[in-house]
Amino acid sequence: MTRASPRRPAAFLCALGAAALLGACGSGNVRDVGRDEYTSQSGRDRVRGRLTGQDDGIVLFGTARSRPEDAASGATGLGVNAYLWRATLDTLAFMPLASADPFGGVIITDWYSPPGAGAERFKATAYVMGRQLRSDGVRISIFRQIRQGQGWVDAVVAPATGAELEDRVLARARELRSQSGVAGR
Repeated sequence: MTRASPRRPAAFLCALGAAALLGACGSGNVRDVGRDEYTSQSGRDRVRGRLTGQDDGIVLFGTARSRPEDAASGATGLGVNAYLWRATLDTLAFMPLASADPFGGVIITDWYSPPGAGAERFKATAYVMGRQLRSDGVRISIFRQIRQGQGWVDAVVAPATGAELEDRVLARARELRSQSGVAGR
């Protein structure tokens, strides 16, 4: 008397399940996706990248389109005010740039020695805060070191130095805004 192998029923059931799955993929179940679903008339772009489809909804994956009032405030794809950001870069352009994060609003320069002053060097860190062009929208910290022997030692910086650079950034930001032709709020 021969005994049936336990593998055969399992293999048969697997083959039967695979055939059922393949049969479900017949042409009767395939939906023909038309090109018109992805045009501007389809309604997909009218939800403006928001979960609820409303202007006050939740932004998904950063796909919200800019609104006209964003352009008036100088807001672009940056996380901070575009005029303040550009003005800060322009003002600190004489120093070598170490890093810039336009979404976080942080600009860090590398050490800079002014011509003729080989015994001291400066470094700046600028913080652009917010999306509005305001007088408190930028903070600049200046660091100074002087050479002592073979190394550099931290030195005191006059508090007015950072404030003076901030004033220059604000003046440049106002100039950029007036050049763009956008009326201020």
